[in-house]
Amino acid sequence: MKKAVGRLWYQAGCQARSYAGTTTPTASTSVEEGQKRVVEASLTLIRERARLKGEHVRSKGGAIATSCLLGVPLGHNSSFLQGPAFSPPRIREAIWCGSTNSTTETGKDLQDVRILTDVGDVPIQEMRDCGLDDEHLMHTITKSVKLIMDESPLRPLVLGGDHSISYPVVQAVSEYLGGPLDILHLDAHPDIYHAFEGNYYSHASPFARIMEGGYARRLVQVGLRSINKEGREQGKKFGVEQYEMRTFSRDREHLENLELGHGVKGVYVSIDVDCLDPAFAPGVSHIEPGGLSFRDVMNILQNLRGDIVGGDVVEFNPQRDTVDGMTAMVAAKLVRELSAKMSK
Repeated sequence: MKKAVGRLWYQAGCQARSYAGTTTPTASTSVEEGQKRVVEASLTLIRERARLKGEHVRSKGGAIATSCLLGVPLGHNSSFLQGPAFSPPRIREAIWCGSTNSTTETGKDLQDVRILTDVGDVPIQEMRDCGLDDEHLMHTITKSVKLIMDESPLRPLVLGGDHSISYPVVQAVSEYLGGPLDILHLDAHPDIYHAFEGNYYSHASPFARIMEGGYARRLVQVGLRSINKEGREQGKKFGVEQYEMRTFSRDREHLENLELGHGVKGVYVSIDVDCLDPAFAPGVSHIEPGGLSFRDVMNILQNLRGDIVGGDVVEFNPQRDTVDGMTAMVAAKLVRELSAKMSK
């Protein structure tokens, strides 16, 4: 199966590239056909990996929900630096690097495939090389997430990538489950511009798309400390619950005892690494002092009550990290503890 998928990917990619320099109507049609083959090859790879991992988990028995990693190495929708495209392999490396054991703080062992499994990455750059635009990329991400959810008990835990990926992922989870979600969003920024710098898919705009689409009932944003007039107006427009760091000491007790998901299809957790103060995570594109401590984030996450049906960890930028990879380890720890929270 693996060799067959590889051949399909290679043939589709070569076919699309062979038409890249032509301009006749026939060539244009052929390019579109080649692009479709590339997308289908990408989806076939995710589908077969998800099927294999789902079968493995089910064979072990007893799992109701298993966190399943999906990398989405997309960085071009960033308004500043595109380094987040390189983060999924760095996060994986840090998860399994051996400097710590495989047990999470709550006692779950990540070596158990019923707790955490992995289907690899959506081949974003390969599709972009074949001329796929953002609309098609987002659609492919949405389809990839749904393929994971087809394989019960797998639930998507997505490694960004910039924050633009949250829109197609939340869309997929909401559509698959048949209704809106409650979202816990940890971030220095609200990411709710209508279309930042004219980019409908900007990493500063995913939650505008999510709220417009009706994919969320409640959006709870925590850690905000870089928010302007439009961010506040958009928050009011969509009924977003925005908690700024300037009032965190007052809000702490409430935020460390959140209960979400009643009356909707579940809870989605989106963690932008820059929610943390840069003292804890300097390897981000947008360094914004005055953020949450790592333990603040853990207290909010570990005390959260609700059925987490999906999540993402985004905006880690390896190109801005320290030499010893400190932020990679922080991002990995966030993934580890979120996966433990999701699995059951």
